[in-house]
Amino acid sequence: MTGTTTGSTGSTGTAGTPLRVGLIGYGLAGAVFHAPLIAATEGLALDTVVTSDPERQGQARAEFPDVRTVATPDELFDRAGDLDLVVVASPNKTHVPLATTALKAGLPVVVDKPVAGTAAEARELAALAEDRGLLLSVFQNRRWDNDFLTLRKLLAEGELGDVWRFESRFERWRPQPKGGWRESGDPAEIGGLLYDLGSHVVDQALVLFGPAVSVYAESDIRRPGAETDDDTFIAITHAGGVRSHLYATATTAQLGPRFRVLGSKAGYVKYGLDPQEAALREGQRPGTTAAGWGREPEDLWGRVGAGESPLTGGGRPEPTLPGDYPAYYAAVARALTDGGANPVTALEAAAALDVLEAARRSAHDGVTVKL
Repeated sequence: MTGTTTGSTGSTGTAGTPLRVGLIGYGLAGAVFHAPLIAATEGLALDTVVTSDPERQGQARAEFPDVRTVATPDELFDRAGDLDLVVVASPNKTHVPLATTALKAGLPVVVDKPVAGTAAEARELAALAEDRGLLLSVFQNRRWDNDFLTLRKLLAEGELGDVWRFESRFERWRPQPKGGWRESGDPAEIGGLLYDLGSHVVDQALVLFGPAVSVYAESDIRRPGAETDDDTFIAITHAGGVRSHLYATATTAQLGPRFRVLGSKAGYVKYGLDPQEAALREGQRPGTTAAGWGREPEDLWGRVGAGESPLTGGGRPEPTLPGDYPAYYAAVARALTDGGANPVTALEAAAALDVLEAARRSAHDGVTVKL
């Protein structure tokens, strides 16, 4: 790897020269999230995309004319000296082996969530990165959702008082399974909603309210033909006393609020999903949206109040802060060039995996699991 700047996160780049990024995987995660966000980040350049699918190779070259495409990770690692960062956006079961190979090749790594199938594997990866002096970061993009950023602001300002209960829903209505590895019943695939959407809602709860001390979960396979969990509920008791109730489901015919947060002074209720994923799927790109990236209309703002339902006018509208997925890769770039903080560490991801593993055990055995 070339470069003149070396720190605890690895050797990266020459002053004024963008860091060269190799992206492994060009399915939903790679094509919709990582590639556009990397390309939009000052100081990063999408150098190589790994996909064996000729159609996806063509798609990558069409959107990013200067990008190289290769069919296998081995072809990417053969050029390790020409790269400054590897992003692993391939199927879940490949995350650990590919991240391990990248770190052993001397390359900093970003891994899509879940970073691993177990907390132990995540901690082993973290130890390897620490031993090599390299950045290992986990793409928990929903820390930069508009509603999450707004809730963090309300909590920091004390608007809700002491929070007693946190409800978070990532609900969809998909009565027919879509198939693919994400819905495979093979445990090796690390599929199902517990590890998919559950990774997001658990991570957000831990960031907001701290460590979990106990976990209770219900996890079901509801849809005909489904092979893995598609309707999951997780209850967390946090060390500070907050109780989080988290829902991850594809079987919700009527969607509930994304957030319902109840405190000693007031509550915050927010419906609707952050608009960034939909915008990226539609081909919009950060910096090119006329209305402003990550912004939502006023009629979707949440409400803060007490004593009455927000659906009957209770409380006041709370302006939703713009969502900011680009902030993740901007932080990665700073970590590699200026010694900035890792935006999401593997140890943080391991703590979330502790909860997910406890939830799986709880749902299977019908018990509350102490951590």
